[in-house]
Amino acid sequence: MMNSAYLDLIRIRFLMMLAYRVNYYSGIVIYTINIGAYYFLWEAIYGEQKLLAGFTLAQMTTYVAVSWMARAFYFNNLDREIANDIRDGSVAVQFIRPYNYLFVKLMQGFGEGLFRLLLFMGPGLALVCLIFPVKLPADPGIWAIYLIMLLFSFLINTQINMLVGLFAFFVENNEGMLRMKRVLVDLFSGVIVPISFFPGWLAVTMKWLPFQAITYLPSSVFTGRIGGSAIARVLGIQAVWFVLLIIPIALVWRQARTRLFVQGG
Repeated sequence: MMNSAYLDLIRIRFLMMLAYRVNYYSGIVIYTINIGAYYFLWEAIYGEQKLLAGFTLAQMTTYVAVSWMARAFYFNNLDREIANDIRDGSVAVQFIRPYNYLFVKLMQGFGEGLFRLLLFMGPGLALVCLIFPVKLPADPGIWAIYLIMLLFSFLINTQINMLVGLFAFFVENNEGMLRMKRVLVDLFSGVIVPISFFPGWLAVTMKWLPFQAITYLPSSVFTGRIGGSAIARVLGIQAVWFVLLIIPIALVWRQARTRLFVQGG
């Protein structure tokens, strides 16, 4: 019964997004223009060079295209939704309802992501392939692995969003934190610049943070930069970060509930 209710949350959020599908059709055009700008920028940077930071120009073109389109799937505003629920006090009502508030948000986010995958990422990638020299993998196995990694990208990004959103329990206004988080995720996940282009010390630091598991690792597998037995290793990295991020979320959520009960009497 409860599982059915959670599935209904996915369906309801999907249908809500469907009502605003025109915005996403225009978003496909905007993302395509954005990818085009990066393509011509990287083409100028490469010049006569065949290889930069382990990327050929063809791999970089594919990396840019698939990274930005993947962002359309895993991106969500759950951090802002959670912060708003906390600020207006509606989160208190969620505590007395027979479901897990954070899991509800996860399901709503997944419904939104599913919509973006089917009606944004899919058509958008097809359009980009028609315009730019994007080379998609021919091996169905790579596609299957990439979809699994893309799911982990969504989960890890959502966990980070939840963690940042929950900090609204402890600060008067976390708007600055929300904005900073978005910039940091785009930069350190490798959407704007692949992590292999970072200075040595920063590239090493990124290996100890979860951001690489959102974009850089899945896109590297998709473009063929990571293959063979190394695929299992990077998939394992994503799984480890997914499990590790549950711990701070549980701790902050537990502390937040205590804080809410104390303030509410």
